[in-house]
Amino acid sequence: MQTVRDIATWQRARKRADFANCTVGFVPTMGALHEGHTTLIERARRENDRVVVSIFVNPTQFNDPKDLEEYPRTWAEDLVRAEEAGADWVFAPPAEEMYPDQARFRVSESGLSNILEGAQRPGHFEGVLTVVMKLLQLVRPDRAYFGEKDLQQLLLIRDTAEAFFLPVEIIGCPTVRAPDGLALSSRNALLTPPARAKAATFAQVLQTVTEPAAARQQLTDAGFEVDYIENHEQWRLGAVRLEGIRLIDNVRRDEVALRANGGTTSASSAARTEPD
Repeated sequence: MQTVRDIATWQRARKRADFANCTVGFVPTMGALHEGHTTLIERARRENDRVVVSIFVNPTQFNDPKDLEEYPRTWAEDLVRAEEAGADWVFAPPAEEMYPDQARFRVSESGLSNILEGAQRPGHFEGVLTVVMKLLQLVRPDRAYFGEKDLQQLLLIRDTAEAFFLPVEIIGCPTVRAPDGLALSSRNALLTPPARAKAATFAQVLQTVTEPAAARQQLTDAGFEVDYIENHEQWRLGAVRLEGIRLIDNVRRDEVALRANGGTTSASSAARTEPD
């Protein structure tokens, strides 16, 4: 595996012969890699000749400076995980190179980005779409892989790539969960052991309580600060805070009904599925 930490070197590498006549799979990350990320990389490895992983903690998608400062950074461990999962390249550019214009130019969307997560985090999706479009232009992959845990993000990226006629397939991969059902997230590492044990309640309530208002009340009673629990089209989406750490998750509404009636669920909500 080769590591590149500046854009000029990457652009030269991308023109090299080892990329010629090859399909390229791309997994963009903000680092602090966990099993969800590695399953994305493993899938990219199965489906492409070359696999590129980016590690970039994107400052423009954080509306809280403290959140950006505290976001976990585990560079050495990330390189080991990426290589073991099958990455050929890790691209980790500095912020000053990704935003030489001080983020004067941005990608915005006027619909889906303004509700749910977008309503709670003004400017968040503008930052996400801007950096992902930059990375797609730099990497020029055939396929890019994103986890369904960040469902709203996935839908917006897919629509933006289509709107700008980018020649890339945006592939959504089911959420990876811990044995207790909590969706894997880099932020989970910031929870204390007691909070981590309690966090599983978020997934359980989201997936089993039929009415959003009742789910919000149960989570509030359990000690969570609830940003939202809402139904949107065929999905139930939620965001909560525990010890100040923000957790998000989603589940299909038909699976909520099935669980509420005591039925079993599909593989996408099992304790261990495809990528986060």
